[in-house]
Amino acid sequence: MERADVRDFLMNDRDIPVVDVRSPAEFAEGHITGARNIPLFSNEERAIIGTTYKQVGRDEAIEQGLGIVGPKMLELALEAKKLAVDNRLKVHCWRGGMRSEKMAWLFELVGLSTVVLNGGYKAYRRQLMEDFGALEHLIVLQGPTGSGKTMILKELQKRGEQILDLEYRANHKGSAFGSLGLGPQPTTAQFQNDLYADLLKLDISRRIWVESESLSIGRVYLPKTLWEAMNRSPVIEINVDKRIRAKRIVAEYGVQDKALLAESIEKIRNRFGGDRVKKALELLSEDRMEECVLLLLDYYDKTYEFSKNKYKKKALATLETQAGDPEKNALKIIEKANELKL
Repeated sequence: MERADVRDFLMNDRDIPVVDVRSPAEFAEGHITGARNIPLFSNEERAIIGTTYKQVGRDEAIEQGLGIVGPKMLELALEAKKLAVDNRLKVHCWRGGMRSEKMAWLFELVGLSTVVLNGGYKAYRRQLMEDFGALEHLIVLQGPTGSGKTMILKELQKRGEQILDLEYRANHKGSAFGSLGLGPQPTTAQFQNDLYADLLKLDISRRIWVESESLSIGRVYLPKTLWEAMNRSPVIEINVDKRIRAKRIVAEYGVQDKALLAESIEKIRNRFGGDRVKKALELLSEDRMEECVLLLLDYYDKTYEFSKNKYKKKALATLETQAGDPEKNALKIIEKANELKL
């Protein structure tokens, strides 16, 4: 059995499977991206042992655990052998203690070579926060709602630029309408873990583009350290004509069910105002989609101005454009970043 700190555990031998031996509930809440769950204890078993530990004592809890694990040791070992690559596995639990050590011992007993994560999942989460906070070459792409920032990011990526796509990982487009047409969001922990897996594929000595976002995207939250890094990073703003933005939004959301659109409009009633919400709903019911969107943009543009002035650094450059073409806008943005030596 070997042991490894977080960086070596994640970065070395990436083709070797990671086995998370925590309970299914712990795994579902958040896990290392790509890890497989071979739980030492079920959710119910873990709860029973935890109660024994608190109410009776450590030794009794260990004995109880051994009684539970004994009959299923063969099943656990065979599952691990099926998963192993070249008879090798990486193993972790919550703190890198008893659960991962005992499972690694079992796996090695049947001929597998294992690497155990020092500090377990808790150390992994600590490293995640540290690495997001240490980013020095982020560039924040900022622009009002409907500017096509996500599409611009994808065009930047096509041209060899590095990106972190926050909305993709959040499975949400970051507004009251952001969940329309999408499935459920991940947990906050899993969103952050998946984003970290993306970061580990990038060269942090080169610039990395990220779209300006609030601390929360729908129901998930950015890593606080990433949010802080974004707020101190250079900003390039894209300012697209309002009518072009409205047309883009109509094309993207106009296909959605009107009842769902109405529900989304209702979400901003308190901040937008009852009279304007009423007017927006009337325009929606009359299929006057572009007028409805233009009215809603009054609210979103004010929110955007407030957010950028409160949280982000002042933009180093603002690119005014009449073009709705993300490819053309991406080329302009690259040119400006190079000019600014970012």
